[in-house]
Amino acid sequence: MAKKSISDLAVSGKTVLMRVDFNVPLDAACSVTDDRRIREALPSIRSVVDRGGRLLLCSHLGQPKDGEDLAKYSLQPAAAVLSGLLGRPVAFATDTVGPDAAAKVAALTDGGVVLLENLRFNKGEKKGDPEFAGKLAAFADIYCNDAFGTCHRTDASMVAVPAAMPGKPRVVGFLVQKEIQYLNDAIASPRRPFIAILGGAKVSDKIKVISNLLNVCDKVLIGGAMAYTFALALGGKVGKSRVEPDRVELAKELLQKGAGKLVLPVDTHCGDAFKGDCNKVVVKAGQIPDDFEGFDIGPETARMYAAEVANAGTVVWNGPMGVFEMPPFDAGTRAVAESIANSGSTSIIGGGDSAAAIQQLGFADRVTHVSTGGGASLAMLEGEKFAAVELLDEA
Repeated sequence: MAKKSISDLAVSGKTVLMRVDFNVPLDAACSVTDDRRIREALPSIRSVVDRGGRLLLCSHLGQPKDGEDLAKYSLQPAAAVLSGLLGRPVAFATDTVGPDAAAKVAALTDGGVVLLENLRFNKGEKKGDPEFAGKLAAFADIYCNDAFGTCHRTDASMVAVPAAMPGKPRVVGFLVQKEIQYLNDAIASPRRPFIAILGGAKVSDKIKVISNLLNVCDKVLIGGAMAYTFALALGGKVGKSRVEPDRVELAKELLQKGAGKLVLPVDTHCGDAFKGDCNKVVVKAGQIPDDFEGFDIGPETARMYAAEVANAGTVVWNGPMGVFEMPPFDAGTRAVAESIANSGSTSIIGGGDSAAAIQQLGFADRVTHVSTGGGASLAMLEGEKFAAVELLDEA
């Protein structure tokens, strides 16, 4: 699945249309409150401008709806942050394929940067409209996809735009290149034992990924609220825990398929209210009292999972083990994160809440790779092929 990279191309004097993920949080004053996604795109951006390329950046921000005040979805604040990080001016176009965009692109000089306004201000983006895509494609000599977080989508900027550029180079940026390397290639030929740790609330959200990883992993360790649906499938008591009764049969099928590989918690940390100072009890899995709710894996499970991780060659983690935002029910997630950080494994954190947890707990710099896309990383772990990546040039 190796794709040609932006570093493989001569970009001097060429206009590069780079799809980035600047879907950053803004406060009430429309200031960027977390610039991580902008900073993550800097290596690809610098690769173009430092080599004399003319860079045209495009991204979405949020999900603007008809009738809303679009100002709160504008990418103009992101342009200001990027300018500060780059130490050079970043021009901002107030539209995407309109007259201002055309004028800003025409005025680009070698090493210059333009950021277009939010792609989703144009209805053609979500619809994959070929007319809109054609106008965007016509601005550039080269297309570069560096927006892994939207690689599983078929928005115009992800699929229709590169499709409208036959004969022109269509490559990946460093972020997408790295995601493919770890999420696809490492799973295709992992160091063994290969351990997957899957948490989160719903079995229904993880059906495909559990099923796919059971085919390739040596062990799949289950945590989070979805463990209670598996407990229910085994005839256990789950008290007031969050479960999916309509997924019990599916859980039974996965248990049968994963016999010997699918590992469930052996104990549960419970509380009688959704707050850190509630009454707490640790019980064996499937023995949650009627008035209690499971909020985390128990200490015995945490030790058991840590021992599995300690011997792993490759670890993939997607989804927290419990309510990691609320101590003391963060203990299971912390134990798993720490064991991954201390292991000598190739460790891949699959975006979303897992990425937030590993950052929050201070272990992000001690793992191999933290994915930038929650939904996209999950889809790739499911074995899904991405049209937005498949149509790019092979290395």
